[in-house]
Amino acid sequence: MKNTVIIKESGDKAIFNSDKLRASLQKSGATELSIQIIINEIESILFDGITTKEIYKRAFAILRKHSRPTASRYKLKKGILELGPSGFPFEKFVGELLKNQAYKVEVGVFVQGLCVRHEVDVIAEKDNQYFMIECKFHSSFNMKCNVKIPLYIQSRFLDIEKQRNKQTVNANKLQQGWLLTNTQFTTDAIQFGECVGLKMVSWDYPKGESLKDIISNSGLYPITCLNTITKAEKQQLLAKDIVLCKQLCKFTEVLNQMGISKTRKKNILDDAHALCKSIL
Repeated sequence: MKNTVIIKESGDKAIFNSDKLRASLQKSGATELSIQIIINEIESILFDGITTKEIYKRAFAILRKHSRPTASRYKLKKGILELGPSGFPFEKFVGELLKNQAYKVEVGVFVQGLCVRHEVDVIAEKDNQYFMIECKFHSSFNMKCNVKIPLYIQSRFLDIEKQRNKQTVNANKLQQGWLLTNTQFTTDAIQFGECVGLKMVSWDYPKGESLKDIISNSGLYPITCLNTITKAEKQQLLAKDIVLCKQLCKFTEVLNQMGISKTRKKNILDDAHALCKSIL
């Protein structure tokens, strides 16, 4: 088969690689039969200039017919984008990921710095160490965090750190500043973060400890990945601070309050329970 040029979400061009498609499908837990069916389908409709969005749509449609939970896992990137339009659900989501790692978490905290007062997205504490975490949410995967963002976050961290260091010996000391985004960092943003000791986590960085790795390894999928509820219903759940499938499995009565039928409730919870299980 000739090399087919595909258009990525960023607008960049690349050569279609079935191995990459296979790897992403395997990551979602798809069966070998489903994977081969999808690859055959995609290869049959390839043409120069086809977008990765179109490839994803075709693959997702086939997966959904074979297994809704698998399709939901495959939808993870898009599901994270649906935590908008405001960034607050993403902050709550990050807080829940940290709770799962045994951190004590506060979301949306005002903290006094040496110069000014700051609103910090998440404060996390473990083993008497405190971390200031900023969450940068983007509604499009084409939007990246450039170096201005970690520069800004680091300056805020230093202002708060200076104020904390003025206090008594037993005062809560800040250990490190963190920056989490649902998309990607530019190269110079990563370079700056590594230089100043700012912990940086994006969709695919750092390798093995990225946002997608954390979610896949823990099974803490957002409710926005579910294919059995509408966008409006997802927004209702987010407004009730239900951001994880795990929470939905625990607080099932919220579905009754939303007027969801018994049949749909069963389908929703079946998919939510399946997503809560780690596939690795």
